[in-house]
Amino acid sequence: MSPHLIRLEAAPDLADQVYRALLDAISTGALKPGQRITQEELAEQLAVSRQPVTQALKLLKKDGFVQNAPAAAGPAGRSRGLQVTPIDVHWIAQVYEVRGALDMLAVRLAASRRTPIDPALMAQGRHAVARGDIGAMIDADLAFHTALYRAAGNPLIEQSALLHWHHIRRAMGEALQSNLLREPVWDEHEAIAQAVSRGDVRQAERLMQAHCSHASAHLGQQMQEHAPDPSKATVPNLREHVRPATRLLRGSRLRA
Repeated sequence: MSPHLIRLEAAPDLADQVYRALLDAISTGALKPGQRITQEELAEQLAVSRQPVTQALKLLKKDGFVQNAPAAAGPAGRSRGLQVTPIDVHWIAQVYEVRGALDMLAVRLAASRRTPIDPALMAQGRHAVARGDIGAMIDADLAFHTALYRAAGNPLIEQSALLHWHHIRRAMGEALQSNLLREPVWDEHEAIAQAVSRGDVRQAERLMQAHCSHASAHLGQQMQEHAPDPSKATVPNLREHVRPATRLLRGSRLRA
């Protein structure tokens, strides 16, 4: 006779939902680099208890997105609290060097296979730009590059490229606050896709090399010129700014 087992709920763990909500807020810049955060404020914004927020913050700290805030003036031993980890421009540049090498390999293989890239991806990106939706712009960028990785026919490219994706999202979230990067990115993506589809390996490589160089240079420049002042930052309305995660907190399924 089979033992009587307790039925497991399919809904994801609440702490994981909170983790994803906060990670999206950090990635898109709703929670700004250097901004101090408290469990109480975050719990109130997400309409949850402090316990899942505490668990989520521990994971975010482990992953490098949250860190101890500088000690405030006052008696020794006073709790410093937490802050969103500032973006290290030099480290982001190194991440882009690795990503650029993977993108070059991907585009070379994809073009040699003459793999068509879905035009709907470009339309998705341009629509996000037209709406001014930074989160959607970042998602569309990931979708385009992921399509290239898959078109290359080597699954290790995608696996390697996505290792640091959330850190790249943070940099893009800051850089895309400026309009200068938004539309040109999709002009470059479309040109790359056309070269890949017609099998022009050399042109695809040239275009991708220029695209990676432009992206890295502009990201660094924008982050330095438009660095936010964390002292003026307040906890945003996360249920409005964090698009996917707010739906999760109302019971929908987690994204992959």
